[in-house]
Amino acid sequence: MSASLIATCLWVLGCTLTAFLPMKRQYIPGLTLLIILPFMLAALAYQHGIWVPLAVLAAAISLFRRPLIHLFQWLYTRLKGASS
Repeated sequence: MSASLIATCLWVLGCTLTAFLPMKRQYIPGLTLLIILPFMLAALAYQHGIWVPLAVLAAAISLFRRPLIHLFQWLYTRLKGASS
């Protein structure tokens, strides 16, 4: 097992442990995990090709679906307000 796959498994465990925290305490670890994600995907793509990082990206989108939905809604309202 490569180092990037081990790091990905630890990242998933970190996501799981963060989900057990109360909502007020999830922001900092969750943001940290989201910042780490692109670097982890790049390492996976470098070592294993494109299919493994795409599978991990699908899992990450599933794990962070609520924050991502809120982020896209916030961006949409900002862009909509700037264009009018």
